[in-house]
This record gives sequence, C-alpha cells and structure tokens, in this order.
Amino acid sequence: MDVRIEQSWKDALAGEFEKPYFASLVRFLHEEKADGKRIFPPGSQIFRAFDLTPVKDVKVVILGQDPYHGPGQAHGLSFSVPENMPAPPSLKNIFKEIESDLGVRMSGYPNLEKWARQGVLLLNAVLTVRCGEAASHSKIGWEEFTDAVIRYISDNCEGVVFMLWGNFARSKRDLIDRSRHYVLEAAHPSPLARGAFFGSRHFSQANSILASRGCQPIDWTL
Repeated sequence: MDVRIEQSWKDALAGEFEKPYFASLVRFLHEEKADGKRIFPPGSQIFRAFDLTPVKDVKVVILGQDPYHGPGQAHGLSFSVPENMPAPPSLKNIFKEIESDLGVRMSGYPNLEKWARQGVLLLNAVLTVRCGEAASHSKIGWEEFTDAVIRYISDNCEGVVFMLWGNFARSKRDLIDRSRHYVLEAAHPSPLARGAFFGSRHFSQANSILASRGCQPIDWTL
C-alpha cells in the first residue's frame, strides 16, 4: 500500500501500513468520501505532522486527541490551525501559558508549523474526522497506528519530551519508556478544565531538559 508520508517515517512504520487494520482504515475513508462525507484534514495533509518533523528531528511530542472538525481548521498538526483561522480556545490557553511560563508575548498566530520544523511532533491520536462530528473517526484504526508511532519513538529515539495534556493523552504514558524519555503531564488546555492547565510550565521544563542534553531548545514564540 502506497502511503504518502515523509520517507523516514515511511521506513519506520512500513510494517503498520501492511497490517489488516490499516487497509481497513483506508477502505473506511474511501467509503466515507464515496458517500459524500466531508473529511478533515484534506488528504494531502493527513500526515503533515510527520512530513514537517522527520524521525531524526523529534525532540518533543505534543499529543492531541483528534482534528478540529470545523471547515478549514484541521491541517494535520495537533492544536494548530491555518493562519487565516482564529485560534481555538485550547490554543489560546496554550499561548497564555507560554506567556506566563516564558515571559514572552505571543502574537496569537495560530499556525504551529514553526514548532514542527524545530522538532515538535504535533501528533493527534486520530488523524481524520468527519465534518461537524468530533471523534467520528476514533474507532477506525488510527489509534492503533499512532500508538505504534509513540512506541517507535520510545524504542528508537533518546531523550524525547512528551507533553501529555488531559486524561486521554495521559492514558498513553505506559507506551513510553520513562527511563529513556521525559513525560510531562498536565490538565488539558481546554476551557472546560477551568484553568487547571495554567502553571504547568511545560514549555520552560522542555527547554531545560533539551539544554541539559546539549540540544537546541525550542523557540516557542510565534
């Protein structure tokens, strides 16, 4: 099965693309489109997070749940939207935390590709969604695929900082070898968490960890 994804990830995950669940997943997406369903993000952007952050560049993983389901929002990166869209509430709270944590001023620019190009894998556990229906593709096989991504990073990379926000993301911590990597946990940045995310200081912690390992810290400003 030919999957259009950055070559290092294509090589790393080759076994997954040949498994029955992945063939079933692809078949499901084709059937959805044949039935006239609108699927986000566009097909060319489903693997955008991987395309912008090759395996060798991964320093930080920020795990989301599934793509935004409004028209024009999802573009393949967790928590991110294209620059012509307003920042969603969770992203606004992420920016507030960065400002407080790092003492910087964020512009509100909502496209997080700058982070991805520095080694921040902006990974959703589910990579597609039906228009207007949150979590509508949560049971079609994507989580098996992205669990394999997390395990691959855990087994083949060193010193990666995983940011797990909210109960869903935190449920993935057992996939990560914490003797080799760093796991930072906090409440979800959604307003529904009533501010529990604030004060987590994950951005300064991540940069301290990277600096201690001799790695270039992330420039979180946008």
